[in-house]
Amino acid sequence: MLSLASFVVVVAGIMAAASIITPILLSLFISIICIQPILWLNKKGLNHTLAVIIVLIGIIAIFTGFGAVIGNTINDFANDAPYYANKLRGLLDGLIHTLNEKGINISAEKWESIIDLGSVMNYTANVLSDFGSFMGNTMLIFFIVVFILLERASIRLKAEIIADSYHNSLDVPLTIIESIRSYLGLKTLISIATGLFIWVWLLIFGVDYALLWGLIAFLLNYIPNIGSIIAGIPTILFALVQLGPAHAGWTMLGYGIINMVVGNVVEPRVMGQKMQLSTLIVFISLVFWGFMLGTIGMFLAVPLTMIFKIILDQNPRTAWISIMLGSEQHAREVAQENSLKKKKREARA
Repeated sequence: MLSLASFVVVVAGIMAAASIITPILLSLFISIICIQPILWLNKKGLNHTLAVIIVLIGIIAIFTGFGAVIGNTINDFANDAPYYANKLRGLLDGLIHTLNEKGINISAEKWESIIDLGSVMNYTANVLSDFGSFMGNTMLIFFIVVFILLERASIRLKAEIIADSYHNSLDVPLTIIESIRSYLGLKTLISIATGLFIWVWLLIFGVDYALLWGLIAFLLNYIPNIGSIIAGIPTILFALVQLGPAHAGWTMLGYGIINMVVGNVVEPRVMGQKMQLSTLIVFISLVFWGFMLGTIGMFLAVPLTMIFKIILDQNPRTAWISIMLGSEQHAREVAQENSLKKKKREARA
């Protein structure tokens, strides 16, 4: 009961301080991603400070590009969302009227109570608005990233001294950093490819806001399992409103093909067992971290859960929790290790 009460207190504290914790977490993860190109530039002969400056210029260019793309577009789309929702409702009413004429009795009120079309567009607008708020914290995040990268060597030295003083190892924090860097790096490349394919596909069929939908596909691809679905629904409905059922069908086909190839072929082969998390746990983590930290929490759900899994795996008393969080492949690896240990003990006996 004491542990449960402590957990509730910690969760409540995180939720209360979400506005402070979120930009710090984002800064840490961005810094971890930036470490790799900095190390690469160091190997090419550039000193650490110059390498950090070059990488930071790249970050500024990316954030500036994001701001230019989504700035006015987010406001325009958020303002137009009720208009598109009304058009969707009109299409739905027309469909229901046609079905009723053919003898298929459907209540419009009951259907709308089940599927609120307005909420689909409004939810998309709210997600974009959350990113607009995130862009408002750009300078805070940028400066935190700057100081982390500039003091990377100092932070590592301090960590080594502390670990040596308390006879601990840096294996766990290094494993956490490497896992997050590898996951976020590969996920970023896959998300960029997904966004580009969606953008090109929508351009071919003349869907408005193609760049915005591609950006949404890129961003929401960071949310495992449901991100691509969330990204596709408003785009398909928008294509239906703008261009009609045929183009909506082509839009749906494009999303289906791209997400099937990326999600079921490319991502498993490229990512491999980087996550080592159960699909069920990934989905639950989306709900949990989204509840605590909002939309940004859903984007950080997997790396945050990975951190806790690695930490829990180090303590024999909590290793069983890590196994429960892990994938089936991870459980099989643990079972194989336990079997080998058992055989060694029997051989010694």
